[in-house]
Amino acid sequence: MTSLSKNARVAGLLYILASVVGVFRLLYIPSRLFVHANAAATANNIAAHEPLFRWGILSYLLANLLWLFVPLALYRLLKSVDETLAVVMVILGSLMQVPIFFMNSLTDSAALLFVRGADFLSAFDKPQREAFALFSLNLHHQLDLANGIFWGVWLIPFGLLVYRSRFLPRFLGIWLIIACFGWLAFSFTGVLWPGLEDRVFNLAQPLTLGEVATMLWLVIMGAKERPAAARP
Repeated sequence: MTSLSKNARVAGLLYILASVVGVFRLLYIPSRLFVHANAAATANNIAAHEPLFRWGILSYLLANLLWLFVPLALYRLLKSVDETLAVVMVILGSLMQVPIFFMNSLTDSAALLFVRGADFLSAFDKPQREAFALFSLNLHHQLDLANGIFWGVWLIPFGLLVYRSRFLPRFLGIWLIIACFGWLAFSFTGVLWPGLEDRVFNLAQPLTLGEVATMLWLVIMGAKERPAAARP
């Protein structure tokens, strides 16, 4: 195995691991515990499944810790293509996204505090605490929508680097750039027209699968070493 393929597989494994861990909080926990516009039902679900909700918080933190290293691993793989563009990829993919993710974990912690009704929250009655818990969860989602802009924009330098690399398939680079617009459509729709958010998310899935295709290619196929004459 060449060093190039080794770097590709390490980046792909990190990419897959961070994504799988992150999906637990982003998709599974809301589908199991959250009831749209129903504060009481959502609070009751969290109280009845508190360990599951806590695992959701932990998975969110672990996914973001792992994600810190994904763009760095991709930088090591792609910096020979265009180092400046690779730095932009790291900034948009890691330095901008990860702090927002970590700060956003506080909204889940706040929701749990309101559901449990700690002593210092005795000034609020149960319906008020439930409303505050749902408010915290909604705020969490709004911050994810805002961060969704970076989920999309970082794919432009990433896609360009893949396209220019010649040791990864060009169609993956094109698909990554297209995926950018899928995430941007989801983010902007969630902010401007929340009622259409789920529909746009479903429609955008084929576009965003470019990331899945890329991470699988990195792990399974690695990277094809360029001939010596083609190297800069």
